[in-house]
Amino acid sequence: MLYNRIAVLRLERSLSRKGLASKIGINEQTIGFLERGDYSPSLELAFKISKFFKLPLEAVFSPDPMRPLSEQIYKDSGSNSTL
Repeated sequence: MLYNRIAVLRLERSLSRKGLASKIGINEQTIGFLERGDYSPSLELAFKISKFFKLPLEAVFSPDPMRPLSEQIYKDSGSNSTL
């Protein structure tokens, strides 16, 4: 199974499944299948989606369950915060 952040990235940009699908040239049902993990994209489609969101492939797709981005950022930057 290939995990992804498509739903979160899409919602952050106020895009419907149909809107995203039309921008990358695929069927809107494919977006739903991808978001639910029912379908793994081809390498070409994975690159198209990553390019659309202007993110590296590994920020959108992963073979391992994905932690929330905020958790990754705070953990990876060290815990130097005084909060």
